[in-house]
Amino acid sequence: MVDEVPAANGQTADPNAPQFAPQAVYLKDVSFEAPNGPRVNPNTNPTIKLDLNTAVNEIGGDMKEVVLTVRVEAQAADKTLWLVELQQAGAFGIRNVPPADMGRLLGIFCPNYLLPYARQVISDLLMKGGFPPFLLPPVNFDALYAQAAARAQQQQPDAPGATSVN
Repeated sequence: MVDEVPAANGQTADPNAPQFAPQAVYLKDVSFEAPNGPRVNPNTNPTIKLDLNTAVNEIGGDMKEVVLTVRVEAQAADKTLWLVELQQAGAFGIRNVPPADMGRLLGIFCPNYLLPYARQVISDLLMKGGFPPFLLPPVNFDALYAQAAARAQQQQPDAPGATSVN
Protein backbone atom coordinates (compact mmCIF):
# COMPACT_ATOMS: atom_id res chain seq x y z
CA MET A 1 0.00 0.00 0.00
CA VAL A 2 1.07 3.55 -0.46
CA ASP A 3 2.75 5.07 2.58
CA GLU A 4 2.03 8.67 1.69
CA VAL A 5 -1.27 9.58 0.14
CA PRO A 6 -1.42 13.07 -1.36
CA ALA A 7 -4.46 15.00 -0.24
CA ALA A 8 -6.59 16.98 -2.67
CA ASN A 9 -4.95 20.25 -1.64
CA GLY A 10 -1.42 18.96 -2.34
CA GLN A 11 -0.56 18.25 1.31
CA THR A 12 0.14 14.78 2.62
CA ALA A 13 -2.88 12.98 4.07
CA ASP A 14 -2.91 11.65 7.61
CA PRO A 15 -0.87 8.39 7.60
CA ASN A 16 -3.05 7.10 10.44
CA ALA A 17 -6.26 7.49 8.44
CA PRO A 18 -8.07 4.25 7.54
CA GLN A 19 -6.98 2.93 4.15
CA PHE A 20 -8.46 0.23 1.96
CA ALA A 21 -7.12 -0.79 -1.45
CA PRO A 22 -7.97 -3.86 -3.55
CA GLN A 23 -4.67 -5.32 -4.77
CA ALA A 24 -5.72 -8.33 -6.85
CA VAL A 25 -8.77 -10.37 -7.83
CA TYR A 26 -8.19 -13.95 -8.88
CA LEU A 27 -9.84 -17.30 -9.39
CA LYS A 28 -8.47 -19.54 -6.65
CA ASP A 29 -10.32 -22.77 -7.53
CA VAL A 30 -13.03 -23.79 -9.97
CA SER A 31 -14.91 -26.96 -10.89
CA PHE A 32 -17.57 -27.56 -13.54
CA GLU A 33 -19.49 -30.83 -13.89
CA ALA A 34 -22.16 -31.79 -16.39
CA PRO A 35 -22.70 -35.54 -15.88
CA ASN A 36 -24.95 -35.90 -18.94
CA GLY A 37 -23.57 -33.04 -20.99
CA PRO A 38 -26.00 -30.56 -22.49
CA ARG A 39 -28.34 -33.40 -23.60
CA VAL A 40 -31.18 -32.12 -21.48
CA ASN A 41 -34.82 -31.78 -22.40
CA PRO A 42 -35.20 -28.07 -23.22
CA ASN A 43 -38.59 -28.07 -21.46
CA THR A 44 -36.92 -29.08 -18.20
CA ASN A 45 -37.32 -26.53 -15.46
CA PRO A 46 -34.44 -27.35 -13.11
CA THR A 47 -34.25 -26.59 -9.42
CA ILE A 48 -31.28 -24.36 -8.63
CA LYS A 49 -29.46 -24.69 -5.32
CA LEU A 50 -27.09 -21.87 -4.37
CA ASP A 51 -24.64 -21.92 -1.46
CA LEU A 52 -22.32 -19.04 -0.55
CA ASN A 53 -19.55 -18.81 1.99
CA THR A 54 -16.77 -16.37 2.75
CA ALA A 55 -13.43 -16.84 4.44
CA VAL A 56 -10.67 -14.43 5.41
CA ASN A 57 -6.99 -15.38 5.39
CA GLU A 58 -4.02 -13.36 6.61
CA ILE A 59 -1.50 -12.78 3.83
CA GLY A 60 0.91 -10.76 5.93
CA GLY A 61 1.44 -7.17 6.87
CA ASP A 62 -1.57 -5.09 5.94
CA MET A 63 -2.82 -7.66 3.41
CA LYS A 64 -5.84 -9.92 3.80
CA GLU A 65 -7.27 -12.45 1.38
CA VAL A 66 -11.04 -12.75 1.17
CA VAL A 67 -12.38 -15.88 -0.54
CA LEU A 68 -15.97 -16.03 -1.78
CA THR A 69 -16.96 -19.67 -2.28
CA VAL A 70 -19.97 -20.24 -4.54
CA ARG A 71 -21.63 -23.58 -5.24
CA VAL A 72 -24.48 -23.64 -7.75
CA GLU A 73 -26.24 -26.86 -8.74
CA ALA A 74 -29.09 -27.43 -11.20
CA GLN A 75 -31.18 -30.57 -10.69
CA ALA A 76 -34.15 -32.02 -12.53
CA ALA A 77 -35.88 -35.26 -11.60
CA ASP A 78 -33.25 -35.99 -8.93
CA LYS A 79 -30.47 -35.80 -11.52
CA THR A 80 -27.73 -33.23 -11.54
CA LEU A 81 -27.76 -31.29 -14.80
CA TRP A 82 -24.72 -29.20 -13.92
CA LEU A 83 -22.67 -28.21 -10.91
CA VAL A 84 -20.30 -25.25 -10.57
CA GLU A 85 -18.07 -24.71 -7.57
CA LEU A 86 -15.67 -21.81 -7.43
CA GLN A 87 -13.54 -19.81 -5.07
CA GLN A 88 -13.25 -16.21 -6.20
CA ALA A 89 -10.58 -14.48 -4.15
CA GLY A 90 -9.20 -11.02 -3.64
CA ALA A 91 -6.18 -9.57 -1.91
CA PHE A 92 -6.98 -6.37 -0.06
CA GLY A 93 -4.63 -3.91 1.57
CA ILE A 94 -6.20 -2.68 4.80
CA ARG A 95 -4.56 -0.30 7.23
CA ASN A 96 -5.73 1.60 10.32
CA VAL A 97 -9.30 0.31 10.14
CA PRO A 98 -10.87 0.15 13.61
CA PRO A 99 -11.63 -3.40 14.78
CA ALA A 100 -15.32 -2.54 15.02
CA ASP A 101 -15.37 -1.79 11.27
CA MET A 102 -13.00 -4.55 10.13
CA GLY A 103 -15.62 -7.33 10.31
CA ARG A 104 -18.10 -5.38 8.19
CA LEU A 105 -15.40 -4.48 5.65
CA LEU A 106 -14.28 -8.10 5.27
CA GLY A 107 -17.73 -9.68 5.58
CA ILE A 108 -19.80 -7.27 3.49
CA PHE A 109 -17.78 -4.94 1.28
CA CYS A 110 -15.14 -7.44 0.06
CA PRO A 111 -17.64 -10.19 -0.91
CA ASN A 112 -19.73 -7.55 -2.71
CA TYR A 113 -16.58 -6.55 -4.59
CA LEU A 114 -15.87 -10.18 -5.60
CA LEU A 115 -19.43 -11.22 -6.56
CA PRO A 116 -19.47 -9.76 -10.11
CA TYR A 117 -16.29 -11.68 -10.94
CA ALA A 118 -17.82 -14.93 -9.68
CA ARG A 119 -21.04 -14.20 -11.60
CA GLN A 120 -19.07 -13.83 -14.84
CA VAL A 121 -17.06 -17.02 -14.33
CA ILE A 122 -20.20 -19.07 -13.66
CA SER A 123 -22.00 -17.68 -16.69
CA ASP A 124 -18.99 -18.33 -18.95
CA LEU A 125 -18.50 -21.89 -17.68
CA LEU A 126 -22.14 -22.79 -18.30
CA MET A 127 -22.11 -21.36 -21.82
CA LYS A 128 -18.88 -23.24 -22.62
CA GLY A 129 -20.53 -26.38 -21.26
CA GLY A 130 -23.42 -26.01 -23.73
CA PHE A 131 -25.97 -24.61 -21.28
CA PRO A 132 -27.74 -21.26 -21.22
CA PRO A 133 -25.95 -18.72 -19.03
CA PHE A 134 -26.96 -18.49 -15.40
CA LEU A 135 -26.55 -15.18 -13.65
CA LEU A 136 -26.10 -15.23 -9.91
CA PRO A 137 -28.83 -13.17 -8.29
CA PRO A 138 -27.94 -10.11 -6.22
CA VAL A 139 -26.81 -11.07 -2.74
CA ASN A 140 -27.45 -8.98 0.37
CA PHE A 141 -24.18 -9.58 2.20
CA ASP A 142 -25.23 -7.00 4.79
CA ALA A 143 -28.18 -9.20 5.83
CA LEU A 144 -26.06 -12.37 5.72
CA TYR A 145 -23.43 -10.70 7.91
CA ALA A 146 -26.10 -9.61 10.40
CA GLN A 147 -27.55 -13.15 10.51
CA ALA A 148 -24.11 -14.68 11.10
CA ALA A 149 -23.37 -12.15 13.85
CA ALA A 150 -26.71 -12.91 15.52
CA ARG A 151 -26.02 -16.66 15.35
CA ALA A 152 -22.55 -16.18 16.82
CA GLN A 153 -23.97 -14.08 19.64
CA GLN A 154 -26.63 -16.72 20.43
CA GLN A 155 -24.02 -19.48 20.54
CA GLN A 156 -21.83 -17.63 23.04
CA PRO A 157 -22.65 -18.31 26.66
CA ASP A 158 -23.49 -15.25 28.72
CA ALA A 159 -20.28 -13.50 29.62
CA PRO A 160 -19.75 -12.24 33.17
CA GLY A 161 -21.25 -8.82 33.56
CA ALA A 162 -23.47 -9.28 30.52
CA THR A 163 -27.10 -8.44 30.89
CA SER A 164 -29.81 -10.57 29.46
CA VAL A 165 -33.37 -9.54 28.77
CA ASN A 166 -36.10 -12.03 29.57
